[in-house]
Amino acid sequence: MKTPAFIVDEQLIRRNCEILASVKARTGCTVLLALKGFAMWPLFPVIREYLDGVCASSPWEARLGREEFGKEVHAFAAAYSDADFAELLTLCDEIDFNSFAQLERFRAQNTTGIKLGLRINPECSTQDPAHAIYDPCATGSRLGIRRKDFEGQDLSGITGLHFHTLCEQNSDDLETTLKAVEEKFGDILPQMEWVNFGGGHHITRADYDIDLLCKLISDFKEKYGVQVILEPGEAVALNAGVLVARVLDIIDNDGAIAILDVSCTCHMPDVLEMPYRPEIEGAGLPKEKGHTYKLAGLSCLAGDQIGDYSFDEALKVGDRLAFQDMAHYSMVKTTFFNGIQHPDIGIRRNGTVEMVREFNYGDYKGRLS
Repeated sequence: MKTPAFIVDEQLIRRNCEILASVKARTGCTVLLALKGFAMWPLFPVIREYLDGVCASSPWEARLGREEFGKEVHAFAAAYSDADFAELLTLCDEIDFNSFAQLERFRAQNTTGIKLGLRINPECSTQDPAHAIYDPCATGSRLGIRRKDFEGQDLSGITGLHFHTLCEQNSDDLETTLKAVEEKFGDILPQMEWVNFGGGHHITRADYDIDLLCKLISDFKEKYGVQVILEPGEAVALNAGVLVARVLDIIDNDGAIAILDVSCTCHMPDVLEMPYRPEIEGAGLPKEKGHTYKLAGLSCLAGDQIGDYSFDEALKVGDRLAFQDMAHYSMVKTTFFNGIQHPDIGIRRNGTVEMVREFNYGDYKGRLS
């Protein structure tokens, strides 16, 4: 196999979708694929067997959902330009606003009956402080409307509320968030037709409390008479794909450093942004096994370092490494920084890998002019 390459396992995507479909079956909720987390459209035919549609953050995502997924398309963005909103009106079934100013600016343009909603900020942080960059409820957040900002506002035409406060979290954090939502917005909820619980629910993780999630959804639906929407992205592709890399060189600078044909800044930026240490098949923690290396990318960024790992056998040039859980977010956030070869994309079906996309110089050049 040529490297670098993202390989996504169709059966593992299907397994995740079956879990999400079981939540739908137990609660009657709507489940959307968040394209910001996973947008590999050759696998949409599998995913749409189980889910109800997609949620988008831009016209391009909405168009991809409309053309390739073919079911419901919901949209939210921190703000819309005139051109973006006009295009979204041709693509979406629902559009959510991040401020009353944007609602007033665009409300009259909705002449086709598209559902309109508002993103709320329940001001309830449940994030690990280490992940503060992902906390929409942090002080100074630009995402969501606080309860006090609803005073004196016109809600005509608004059919639902949307909150998104979680990131890779369990249903106990959703329970905490729902208490805050009810405390702050309980007088408005009975006026709504639907409430979107957002994403960040790690539903397909082994230790996720699905029973609690289903109870929370069912109780909320019964109490307020609303449809509940979930929009997982990461949960759809969790543990369903790998990034395969190859060792290009091994050097020493106060320890062995293996330089790979992947780059965390180009190909897995969450390693730097989150930050986190991705697992590697067959590798251990530093000094856990006999041979420890710092793994690093080939870009010119000094901080292009993936982390320290140990192996049973000494690495050598040409060895392949498989970074785990790389289907979500990494694939949608890759860049062509330094003109480094972009990973190809493959799908594993029944033990065979089919390469569905190979990138070349023209893809790099075409982005710049």
